[in-house]
Amino acid sequence: MRVGLGAGLAALGVGLAVGAPAQPLQQQPSRAVGGQLPDAGTFRTGVTLIRTDVIVRDADGVFVPDLTPADFRVAEDGVPQEVASLVLVHGGRVFNQLSPAPVVQEGIILPGTAPANQIAGRIFIFFVDAMHLEPQSTPRVRHFIKDVVDILVHDGDLVGLISNDSAGTAIDITYDRELVKASVDGIIGTGLTPRELIHDVQDGRDGPGELRWRAHRAFLTVNTLLENLEAVQDRRKVLIYVSTGYDLNPFELQRLYRTNRADRFLRDRRSDLAANDPEMAAQLAPFDRIQRQGTVFSDAELVGEMEELAAAANRTNTTFYTLDPRGLVSSPDIDYDVPLEAWREYQLAARSSLRTLAELTGGISIVNTNNFEGMLRQIDAETSDYYVLGYYTSNPDPTHRHRALDVTVARDGVSVQSRTSYTLSWTDSAGMAGGR
Repeated sequence: MRVGLGAGLAALGVGLAVGAPAQPLQQQPSRAVGGQLPDAGTFRTGVTLIRTDVIVRDADGVFVPDLTPADFRVAEDGVPQEVASLVLVHGGRVFNQLSPAPVVQEGIILPGTAPANQIAGRIFIFFVDAMHLEPQSTPRVRHFIKDVVDILVHDGDLVGLISNDSAGTAIDITYDRELVKASVDGIIGTGLTPRELIHDVQDGRDGPGELRWRAHRAFLTVNTLLENLEAVQDRRKVLIYVSTGYDLNPFELQRLYRTNRADRFLRDRRSDLAANDPEMAAQLAPFDRIQRQGTVFSDAELVGEMEELAAAANRTNTTFYTLDPRGLVSSPDIDYDVPLEAWREYQLAARSSLRTLAELTGGISIVNTNNFEGMLRQIDAETSDYYVLGYYTSNPDPTHRHRALDVTVARDGVSVQSRTSYTLSWTDSAGMAGGR
Protein backbone atom coordinates (compact mmCIF):
# COMPACT_ATOMS: atom_id res chain seq x y z
CA MET A 1 0.00 0.00 0.00
CA ARG A 2 1.43 3.36 -0.97
CA VAL A 3 -0.14 6.65 -0.07
CA GLY A 4 0.95 10.29 -0.12
CA LEU A 5 3.20 11.48 2.69
CA GLY A 6 0.68 13.91 4.15
CA ALA A 7 -2.16 11.42 3.90
CA GLY A 8 0.03 8.73 5.36
CA LEU A 9 0.81 10.80 8.43
CA ALA A 10 -2.85 11.66 8.91
CA ALA A 11 -3.82 8.01 8.57
CA LEU A 12 -1.06 7.06 10.98
CA GLY A 13 -2.45 9.42 13.59
CA VAL A 14 -5.92 7.94 13.22
CA GLY A 15 -4.55 4.44 13.40
CA LEU A 16 -2.65 5.18 16.57
CA ALA A 17 -5.70 6.65 18.22
CA VAL A 18 -7.78 3.62 17.32
CA GLY A 19 -5.13 0.96 17.85
CA ALA A 20 -3.97 2.19 21.24
CA PRO A 21 -6.35 4.60 22.89
CA ALA A 22 -4.96 6.61 25.75
CA GLN A 23 -6.17 8.59 28.69
CA PRO A 24 -5.85 12.35 28.20
CA LEU A 25 -2.88 14.05 29.76
CA GLN A 26 -4.82 16.99 31.14
CA GLN A 27 -8.11 17.79 32.76
CA GLN A 28 -9.05 14.24 33.73
CA PRO A 29 -12.42 14.11 35.55
CA SER A 30 -12.44 13.23 39.24
CA ARG A 31 -14.28 10.12 40.31
CA ALA A 32 -16.35 9.56 43.45
CA VAL A 33 -15.66 6.31 45.26
CA GLY A 34 -18.04 5.33 48.06
CA GLY A 35 -19.48 8.84 48.12
CA GLN A 36 -16.06 10.41 48.80
CA LEU A 37 -13.49 11.97 46.54
CA PRO A 38 -10.14 10.18 46.33
CA ASP A 39 -7.20 12.25 47.59
CA ALA A 40 -9.62 15.02 48.59
CA GLY A 41 -7.00 16.69 50.74
CA THR A 42 -4.26 16.68 48.07
CA PHE A 43 -3.80 19.74 45.92
CA ARG A 44 -1.42 19.36 43.03
CA THR A 45 0.40 22.24 41.40
CA GLY A 46 0.05 20.61 37.99
CA VAL A 47 -2.25 18.41 35.94
CA THR A 48 0.27 17.15 33.40
CA LEU A 49 1.28 13.53 33.90
CA ILE A 50 4.91 13.07 32.88
CA ARG A 51 5.74 9.55 31.72
CA THR A 52 9.10 7.95 31.08
CA ASP A 53 10.32 4.47 30.20
CA VAL A 54 12.58 2.81 32.77
CA ILE A 55 14.67 -0.35 32.37
CA VAL A 56 16.08 -1.96 35.52
CA ARG A 57 18.63 -4.79 35.37
CA ASP A 58 20.54 -6.75 37.98
CA ALA A 59 24.30 -7.29 38.09
CA ASP A 60 24.00 -10.06 35.47
CA GLY A 61 22.12 -7.82 33.04
CA VAL A 62 18.78 -9.57 33.65
CA PHE A 63 15.63 -7.46 33.77
CA VAL A 64 14.13 -7.00 37.28
CA PRO A 65 10.33 -7.48 37.01
CA ASP A 66 9.22 -7.43 40.67
CA LEU A 67 9.55 -3.73 41.53
CA THR A 68 6.67 -1.79 43.06
CA PRO A 69 5.92 1.96 43.00
CA ALA A 70 7.53 2.28 46.43
CA ASP A 71 10.86 1.08 45.00
CA PHE A 72 11.23 4.00 42.58
CA ARG A 73 12.68 7.41 43.37
CA VAL A 74 12.01 10.25 40.89
CA ALA A 75 13.54 13.71 40.99
CA GLU A 76 12.82 16.60 38.64
CA ASP A 77 15.54 19.25 38.71
CA GLY A 78 16.61 17.71 42.02
CA VAL A 79 13.13 17.96 43.60
CA PRO A 80 11.58 14.60 44.67
CA GLN A 81 8.34 13.68 42.90
CA GLU A 82 5.57 11.26 43.88
CA VAL A 83 5.07 8.26 41.62
CA ALA A 84 1.51 8.48 40.28
CA SER A 85 1.42 5.59 37.82
CA LEU A 86 3.44 2.49 37.02
CA VAL A 87 2.99 0.01 34.21
CA LEU A 88 5.15 -3.10 33.85
CA VAL A 89 5.71 -4.71 30.47
CA HIS A 90 7.44 -8.06 30.82
CA GLY A 91 7.94 -10.36 27.89
CA GLY A 92 5.49 -8.24 25.93
CA ARG A 93 2.71 -8.68 28.52
CA VAL A 94 1.30 -5.58 30.20
CA PHE A 95 0.73 -5.36 33.97
CA ASN A 96 -0.79 -2.21 35.46
CA GLN A 97 0.94 -1.74 38.82
CA LEU A 98 -0.52 1.66 39.69
CA SER A 99 -3.11 3.82 37.92
CA PRO A 100 -2.72 7.60 38.09
CA ALA A 101 -5.03 9.29 40.58
CA PRO A 102 -7.48 11.69 38.97
CA VAL A 103 -6.89 15.40 39.18
CA VAL A 104 -9.02 17.15 41.81
CA GLN A 105 -11.17 19.82 40.18
CA GLU A 106 -13.75 22.27 41.39
CA GLY A 107 -17.36 22.12 40.29
CA ILE A 108 -19.70 19.24 39.56
CA ILE A 109 -18.18 15.80 39.86
CA LEU A 110 -19.00 13.72 36.81
CA PRO A 111 -18.77 9.92 36.74
CA GLY A 112 -15.60 8.70 35.11
CA THR A 113 -15.34 6.24 32.27
CA ALA A 114 -13.59 2.92 32.46
CA PRO A 115 -10.05 3.05 31.12
CA ALA A 116 -9.66 1.84 27.56
CA ASN A 117 -8.01 -1.51 27.07
CA GLN A 118 -4.72 -1.17 25.26
CA ILE A 119 -3.80 -4.42 23.59
CA ALA A 120 -0.52 -3.67 21.86
CA GLY A 121 2.55 -4.07 24.04
CA ARG A 122 4.89 -2.25 21.67
CA ILE A 123 4.62 0.14 18.76
CA PHE A 124 7.39 0.20 16.15
CA ILE A 125 7.50 2.97 13.56
CA PHE A 126 10.11 2.81 10.80
CA PHE A 127 11.28 6.09 9.35
CA VAL A 128 13.27 5.55 6.15
CA ASP A 129 15.20 8.70 5.31
CA ALA A 130 15.42 8.08 1.56
CA MET A 131 16.77 11.61 0.99
CA HIS A 132 19.96 10.51 2.75
CA LEU A 133 20.30 7.03 1.24
CA GLU A 134 22.28 6.81 -1.99
CA PRO A 135 20.44 5.23 -4.98
CA GLN A 136 23.00 2.45 -5.47
CA SER A 137 22.45 1.29 -1.89
CA THR A 138 18.67 0.90 -2.37
CA PRO A 139 18.65 -2.93 -2.79
CA ARG A 140 20.76 -3.37 0.36
CA VAL A 141 18.54 -0.97 2.31
CA ARG A 142 15.36 -2.83 1.30
CA HIS A 143 16.81 -6.18 2.38
CA PHE A 144 18.12 -4.65 5.59
CA ILE A 145 14.77 -3.19 6.65
CA LYS A 146 13.00 -6.52 6.03
CA ASP A 147 15.52 -8.28 8.26
CA VAL A 148 15.02 -5.67 10.98
CA VAL A 149 11.24 -6.16 10.84
CA ASP A 150 11.62 -9.93 11.17
CA ILE A 151 13.91 -9.63 14.20
CA LEU A 152 12.18 -6.85 16.12
CA VAL A 153 8.47 -7.16 15.40
CA HIS A 154 6.67 -10.04 17.16
CA ASP A 155 3.08 -11.23 17.24
CA GLY A 156 0.91 -8.63 18.96
CA ASP A 157 3.22 -5.71 18.11
CA LEU A 158 1.96 -2.81 16.05
CA VAL A 159 4.23 -1.65 13.25
CA GLY A 160 4.11 1.18 10.72
CA LEU A 161 6.43 2.76 8.18
CA ILE A 162 6.90 6.15 6.60
CA SER A 163 9.50 7.40 4.16
CA ASN A 164 10.41 10.74 2.60
CA ASP A 165 11.07 9.15 -0.78
CA SER A 166 9.59 10.68 -3.93
CA ALA A 167 6.55 8.38 -3.77
CA GLY A 168 5.74 9.34 -0.19
CA THR A 169 5.57 5.73 0.99
CA ALA A 170 3.58 5.34 4.21
CA ILE A 171 1.95 2.37 5.93
CA ASP A 172 -0.56 2.92 8.73
CA ILE A 173 0.21 0.96 11.89
CA THR A 174 -0.86 -2.63 11.58
CA TYR A 175 -0.35 -6.08 13.05
CA ASP A 176 0.59 -7.34 9.56
CA ARG A 177 4.36 -7.02 9.32
CA GLU A 178 4.32 -8.59 5.84
CA LEU A 179 2.46 -5.52 4.62
CA VAL A 180 5.21 -3.29 5.92
CA LYS A 181 7.91 -5.48 4.38
CA ALA A 182 6.15 -5.38 0.99
CA SER A 183 6.02 -1.58 1.05
CA VAL A 184 9.80 -1.37 1.32
CA ASP A 185 10.18 -2.55 -2.29
CA GLY A 186 8.80 0.79 -3.48
CA ILE A 187 11.40 2.90 -1.67
CA ILE A 188 14.21 4.38 -3.76
CA GLY A 189 17.10 6.28 -2.19
CA THR A 190 17.72 9.78 -3.52
CA GLY A 191 20.74 10.71 -1.41
CA LEU A 192 23.69 12.60 -2.86
CA THR A 193 27.03 10.90 -3.48
CA PRO A 194 30.30 12.57 -2.41
CA ARG A 195 31.00 13.43 -6.05
CA GLU A 196 27.63 15.18 -6.32
CA LEU A 197 28.20 16.95 -3.02
CA ILE A 198 31.45 18.40 -4.32
CA HIS A 199 30.64 19.14 -7.96
CA ASP A 200 26.86 19.58 -8.21
CA VAL A 201 25.58 21.11 -4.96
CA GLN A 202 25.54 24.89 -5.20
CA ASP A 203 26.80 26.97 -2.29
CA GLY A 204 24.44 29.72 -1.22
CA ARG A 205 24.74 32.58 1.22
CA ASP A 206 24.37 30.19 4.18
CA GLY A 207 26.18 27.21 2.67
CA PRO A 208 24.83 24.30 0.60
CA GLY A 209 21.10 25.06 0.57
CA GLU A 210 20.16 21.64 -0.82
CA LEU A 211 21.65 19.82 2.16
CA ARG A 212 19.98 22.13 4.65
CA TRP A 213 16.63 21.64 2.94
CA ARG A 214 16.96 17.84 2.90
CA ALA A 215 17.89 17.63 6.58
CA HIS A 216 15.07 19.99 7.52
CA ARG A 217 12.52 17.95 5.55
CA ALA A 218 13.64 14.75 7.28
CA PHE A 219 13.35 16.32 10.75
CA LEU A 220 9.99 17.89 9.89
CA THR A 221 8.60 14.51 8.80
CA VAL A 222 9.72 12.86 12.04
CA ASN A 223 8.39 15.75 14.14
CA THR A 224 4.94 15.42 12.54
CA LEU A 225 5.06 11.70 13.23
CA LEU A 226 5.86 12.36 16.89
CA GLU A 227 2.88 14.68 17.19
CA ASN A 228 0.65 11.78 16.14
CA LEU A 229 2.35 9.44 18.61
CA GLU A 230 1.72 11.79 21.53
CA ALA A 231 -1.80 10.41 22.03
CA VAL A 232 -0.44 6.94 22.89
CA GLN A 233 0.39 6.39 26.56
CA ASP A 234 1.77 3.56 28.71
CA ARG A 235 3.25 1.77 25.73
CA ARG A 236 6.79 1.40 24.48
CA LYS A 237 7.04 3.68 21.44
CA VAL A 238 10.06 2.96 19.28
CA LEU A 239 11.17 4.88 16.20
CA ILE A 240 13.56 2.91 14.01
CA TYR A 241 15.42 5.73 12.27
CA VAL A 242 17.08 4.44 9.05
CA SER A 243 19.52 6.98 7.60
CA THR A 244 23.19 7.57 6.80
CA GLY A 245 23.29 10.72 8.94
CA TYR A 246 23.72 14.44 8.44
CA ASP A 247 26.48 16.91 7.67
CA LEU A 248 25.39 20.36 6.48
CA ASN A 249 28.85 21.37 5.30
CA PRO A 250 30.67 18.32 3.86
CA PHE A 251 33.88 18.54 1.83
CA GLU A 252 34.07 22.31 2.36
CA LEU A 253 37.63 22.67 1.11
CA GLN A 254 36.93 20.60 -1.99
CA ARG A 255 33.84 22.66 -2.76
CA LEU A 256 35.76 25.87 -2.16
CA TYR A 257 38.45 24.72 -4.59
CA ARG A 258 35.78 23.87 -7.17
CA THR A 259 34.21 27.31 -6.85
CA ASN A 260 37.45 29.21 -7.22
CA ARG A 261 39.34 27.05 -9.73
CA ALA A 262 38.31 29.28 -12.63
CA ASP A 263 40.09 32.13 -10.84
CA ARG A 264 43.14 30.15 -9.86
CA PHE A 265 45.48 32.44 -11.73
CA LEU A 266 44.10 35.32 -9.64
CA ARG A 267 44.90 33.52 -6.43
CA ASP A 268 48.50 33.27 -7.60
CA ARG A 269 48.55 37.05 -7.69
CA ARG A 270 46.98 37.62 -4.26
CA SER A 271 49.69 40.06 -3.24
CA ASP A 272 49.04 42.21 -6.31
CA LEU A 273 45.29 42.02 -5.77
CA ALA A 274 45.62 43.06 -2.14
CA ALA A 275 47.18 46.30 -3.31
CA ASN A 276 45.07 46.95 -6.41
CA ASP A 277 41.70 45.30 -5.67
CA PRO A 278 41.24 44.51 -1.93
CA GLU A 279 37.58 43.50 -2.44
CA MET A 280 38.46 40.82 -4.99
CA ALA A 281 41.29 39.58 -2.76
CA ALA A 282 38.84 39.18 0.15
CA GLN A 283 36.49 37.19 -2.04
CA LEU A 284 39.26 34.78 -2.94
CA ALA A 285 40.55 34.34 0.62
CA PRO A 286 39.31 30.86 1.63
CA PHE A 287 38.45 31.57 5.27
CA ASP A 288 36.88 34.93 4.46
CA ARG A 289 34.74 33.26 1.82
CA ILE A 290 33.58 30.49 4.16
CA GLN A 291 32.77 32.93 6.94
CA ARG A 292 30.90 35.22 4.55
CA GLN A 293 28.74 32.31 3.41
CA GLY A 294 27.90 31.46 6.99
CA THR A 295 28.98 27.82 6.71
CA VAL A 296 30.94 28.11 9.95
CA PHE A 297 27.55 28.03 11.71
CA SER A 298 26.31 24.87 9.97
CA ASP A 299 27.29 22.57 12.86
CA ALA A 300 25.46 24.75 15.39
CA GLU A 301 22.37 24.83 13.20
CA LEU A 302 22.35 21.05 12.83
CA VAL A 303 22.77 20.51 16.56
CA GLY A 304 19.94 22.94 17.25
CA GLU A 305 17.53 21.08 14.98
CA MET A 306 18.50 17.71 16.44
CA GLU A 307 17.96 19.02 19.97
CA GLU A 308 14.47 20.23 19.04
CA LEU A 309 13.64 16.85 17.49
CA ALA A 310 14.95 15.01 20.56
CA ALA A 311 12.89 17.29 22.82
CA ALA A 312 9.76 16.40 20.83
CA ALA A 313 10.61 12.68 21.17
CA ASN A 314 11.09 13.01 24.92
CA ARG A 315 7.75 14.81 25.30
CA THR A 316 6.01 11.88 23.62
CA ASN A 317 8.16 9.29 25.45
CA THR A 318 9.45 7.91 22.14
CA THR A 319 12.88 6.31 21.87
CA PHE A 320 15.02 6.62 18.72
CA TYR A 321 17.11 3.69 17.55
CA THR A 322 19.22 5.00 14.67
CA LEU A 323 20.43 2.53 12.04
CA ASP A 324 22.92 3.06 9.22
CA PRO A 325 22.15 0.23 6.75
CA ARG A 326 25.53 0.46 5.02
CA GLY A 327 27.24 -1.39 7.84
CA LEU A 328 31.01 -1.09 8.23
CA VAL A 329 32.33 1.61 5.87
CA SER A 330 36.12 1.71 5.63
CA SER A 331 36.94 3.72 2.50
CA PRO A 332 35.14 5.55 -0.33
CA ASP A 333 34.28 3.91 -3.62
CA ILE A 334 36.96 4.37 -6.24
CA ASP A 335 34.72 6.52 -8.47
CA TYR A 336 34.07 9.09 -5.72
CA ASP A 337 37.50 10.70 -6.20
CA VAL A 338 37.68 12.39 -2.79
CA PRO A 339 40.64 12.66 -0.40
CA LEU A 340 40.65 9.94 2.25
CA GLU A 341 40.92 12.41 5.13
CA ALA A 342 37.97 14.45 3.84
CA TRP A 343 35.98 11.24 3.44
CA ARG A 344 36.69 10.19 7.03
CA GLU A 345 35.63 13.59 8.37
CA TYR A 346 32.40 13.39 6.40
CA GLN A 347 31.62 9.90 7.73
CA LEU A 348 32.47 10.89 11.30
CA ALA A 349 30.13 13.89 11.20
CA ALA A 350 27.27 11.85 9.74
CA ARG A 351 27.67 9.03 12.26
CA SER A 352 27.88 11.49 15.14
CA SER A 353 24.52 12.95 14.18
CA LEU A 354 22.87 9.51 14.36
CA ARG A 355 24.54 8.72 17.68
CA THR A 356 23.39 12.05 19.08
CA LEU A 357 19.74 11.48 18.11
CA ALA A 358 19.78 8.06 19.78
CA GLU A 359 21.55 9.18 22.96
CA LEU A 360 19.31 12.21 23.47
CA THR A 361 16.20 9.98 23.45
CA GLY A 362 17.52 7.06 25.51
CA GLY A 363 18.16 4.72 22.58
CA ILE A 364 21.21 3.24 20.89
CA SER A 365 22.68 3.65 17.43
CA ILE A 366 23.84 0.95 15.04
CA VAL A 367 26.45 2.63 12.86
CA ASN A 368 29.71 1.53 11.27
CA THR A 369 29.24 -2.11 12.26
CA ASN A 370 28.23 -5.37 10.62
CA ASN A 371 26.99 -6.87 13.90
CA PHE A 372 23.41 -6.03 13.05
CA GLU A 373 21.76 -9.10 14.54
CA GLY A 374 23.48 -8.80 17.91
CA MET A 375 22.58 -5.11 18.24
CA LEU A 376 19.00 -5.72 17.09
CA ARG A 377 18.62 -8.45 19.72
CA GLN A 378 19.68 -5.88 22.31
CA ILE A 379 17.02 -3.46 21.04
CA ASP A 380 14.45 -6.26 21.18
CA ALA A 381 15.36 -6.99 24.81
CA GLU A 382 15.17 -3.31 25.76
CA THR A 383 11.73 -2.91 24.21
CA SER A 384 10.26 -6.16 25.59
CA ASP A 385 10.91 -5.62 29.31
CA TYR A 386 10.47 -2.18 30.86
CA TYR A 387 8.43 -0.02 33.22
CA VAL A 388 6.44 3.08 32.27
CA LEU A 389 6.59 5.42 35.24
CA GLY A 390 4.44 8.53 35.59
CA TYR A 391 4.29 11.48 37.98
CA TYR A 392 2.57 14.85 38.20
CA THR A 393 5.22 17.54 38.04
CA SER A 394 5.34 19.76 41.11
CA ASN A 395 6.94 22.70 39.29
CA PRO A 396 4.22 25.26 38.40
CA ASP A 397 6.54 27.56 36.42
CA PRO A 398 5.36 27.49 32.76
CA THR A 399 8.52 29.24 31.56
CA HIS A 400 10.72 26.43 32.88
CA ARG A 401 10.22 24.14 29.89
CA HIS A 402 13.41 22.07 29.91
CA ARG A 403 13.71 19.90 33.03
CA ALA A 404 16.20 17.33 34.24
CA LEU A 405 15.03 13.86 35.28
CA ASP A 406 16.69 11.40 37.63
CA VAL A 407 15.13 7.97 38.21
CA THR A 408 16.69 5.59 40.75
CA VAL A 409 15.62 2.38 42.49
CA ALA A 410 15.87 1.65 46.20
CA ARG A 411 17.53 -1.71 45.70
CA ASP A 412 21.20 -2.64 45.74
CA GLY A 413 23.04 -4.13 42.81
CA VAL A 414 20.78 -2.90 40.01
CA SER A 415 21.30 -0.51 37.10
CA VAL A 416 18.64 1.91 35.88
CA GLN A 417 18.27 3.12 32.30
CA SER A 418 15.89 6.01 31.61
CA ARG A 419 15.81 9.37 29.90
CA THR A 420 17.58 12.16 31.74
CA SER A 421 15.45 15.16 30.71
CA TYR A 422 12.24 16.27 29.06
CA THR A 423 10.82 19.47 27.60
CA LEU A 424 7.27 20.69 28.15
CA SER A 425 5.28 21.34 25.00
CA TRP A 426 3.86 24.81 24.45
CA THR A 427 0.39 23.34 25.10
CA ASP A 428 1.49 22.01 28.48
CA SER A 429 3.16 25.33 29.30
CA ALA A 430 0.01 27.25 28.43
CA GLY A 431 -2.08 24.89 30.58
CA MET A 432 0.25 25.39 33.53
CA ALA A 433 0.17 29.16 33.12
CA GLY A 434 -3.62 29.18 33.06
CA GLY A 435 -4.39 26.64 35.77
CA ARG A 436 -1.55 26.47 38.25
